[in-house]
Amino acid sequence: MHAAELVVIILVAGLGCQWIAARTRLPSIIVLITAGLILGPATGIVDLPVSDKTLASLVGLGVSIILFEGAMDLRFGELRHIGTGVRRLTTVAPVLAWGLGSAAAHYVGGLSWPVSWTLGAILVVTGPTVILPMLRQERLNKQTASFLKWEGIVNDPVGVLLAVLTLQYFTHAGSGFGDTATSLGLAVGAALVVGGGGGWIFGRLYRGGAVPPHLKAPVLMVAVVAVYWLSDLAQHEAGLLAVTVMGIVVGNTKLVERERLLHFKEHLTVVILSALFIVIPSQLEVADLRLIDWRIAGFVVVVLLVVRPVAILLATMKSPVSWRNRFLIAWIAPRGIVAAASASVFGPALVLAGHEDADRLIPTVFLIIVVTVLAHGFTLGPLARRLGLASGPANGVLFVGASRFVDRFAHVLLKLDVAVMVVDGSYRRLRQSRFDDVPTYVGEILSDLAEHELEVGHLSYLVCTTDNDFYNALVCRAQGKVFGHHRVLQLATNPADQSDRRRLSLQRRGYFAFGSDADYATLDARLDEGWDIRSTPLTQEFSREEFESARLGTEGIVLAGLTPGGSIRVHSQENPVGY
Repeated sequence: MHAAELVVIILVAGLGCQWIAARTRLPSIIVLITAGLILGPATGIVDLPVSDKTLASLVGLGVSIILFEGAMDLRFGELRHIGTGVRRLTTVAPVLAWGLGSAAAHYVGGLSWPVSWTLGAILVVTGPTVILPMLRQERLNKQTASFLKWEGIVNDPVGVLLAVLTLQYFTHAGSGFGDTATSLGLAVGAALVVGGGGGWIFGRLYRGGAVPPHLKAPVLMVAVVAVYWLSDLAQHEAGLLAVTVMGIVVGNTKLVERERLLHFKEHLTVVILSALFIVIPSQLEVADLRLIDWRIAGFVVVVLLVVRPVAILLATMKSPVSWRNRFLIAWIAPRGIVAAASASVFGPALVLAGHEDADRLIPTVFLIIVVTVLAHGFTLGPLARRLGLASGPANGVLFVGASRFVDRFAHVLLKLDVAVMVVDGSYRRLRQSRFDDVPTYVGEILSDLAEHELEVGHLSYLVCTTDNDFYNALVCRAQGKVFGHHRVLQLATNPADQSDRRRLSLQRRGYFAFGSDADYATLDARLDEGWDIRSTPLTQEFSREEFESARLGTEGIVLAGLTPGGSIRVHSQENPVGY
């Protein structure tokens, strides 16, 4: 089969699996691994005509882009709230997990010590490519999500580096603790100098306009690959640590284009991740899968029920992390692409070094990936809700901008058991909402503080209700990723600005809440005239047609509708409520 045909098959299969997973709400990695096994060991369709060394290099480049994209999402502002916990999870916990995992691999899994230490290091990683989609889907509170996010992204390169140093210690002639310590120093130095320095340089160049806007995303992608390669020259596998450091530096640089760059990387990451999880399992053979015996199965159970919980509970002992967070983090640790890629590289290297039982390393890691993704993916939501660390089904409205209209609307919604929160930068304007016991937040919703503090997982819509049309549009565009662009709404713009040439285009604003005639001035004037906000149940005696006839007779405005199950649907010009 030609190389071009293989590339097409891998890409189509990878993105097809992502689509199937999204439609069925199954963990995407499980679908991808299954497809990889079918295309590889089962049918032999995907058989890459490259050497193991070349494949390992290509996989490393792909993983470097994935880690960089995740690291860009780490914000130093989060550390003010979770700093101590993150430090414990990224320093003490990996060492404990490495030691406990290695002991379990030897005494339970029956592996030799060199293979056990390498496997223990690989399993330090916790798969940000798996955990981040889980966090978005289950809507954990921001502190808990930050713990898991920081741990996953930071520990990935740490685990790989530990595995490299372990491999070097057991396979290179004459290696000792001194050589290993020197290698560790080189890796950290390369990460700080090449990764951190590269991130700082590109941040300066981008802020100064030295790179044209249309080239910024492509240039950054090439820079990530270059940083990975240069750091790898200094110390094998130090490149992953370097690109992680670079991502953190770039992500925390005050770049106007940060969100656009991040979106570009996210899209690229989906393609790369899909391809890698097709390619890596496709290279396995049926004989490899038969190496999994009862001892390996027992080792997997110990990793889930003993190694991870003990390492986390010991690492966070006497820390300010709440017992609920400690309990959840001790259970949740799905492995992902970095563990799979590391195993595919280090397993063959250990076999070549004379450790025959290293051929069990790859199938063992894939078994752990499958088991942890399934076990943790299906239990994260229920466990988090049981512990009070996650919201239930999102059903509520976040109002940005306090006003008389918002006060009355919020009061009605609360009576209907719909969650509400009002955000405004003025404490005085929120006075009536606070008097009516409406949840409020004082501050600028676009600030970094609000991003880290404001819990919105239980809210399904955002409605901007200030008298500034352009501010409303700005907030809607900024919050579209959080709520979904079809669920960020703003009051209609001033009628004088609604001509085709003057109005804000849909691509630059939110949907018009309540219809095109419900601008701020109109709503305020109607309240002055004595209008009120009421809820009306539709029944067989009072049908939709009768309600619509009565509404048209009074020129009333439909604000929202509730489904029979109590879920709110905010009425908008673009998405009318089908009551």
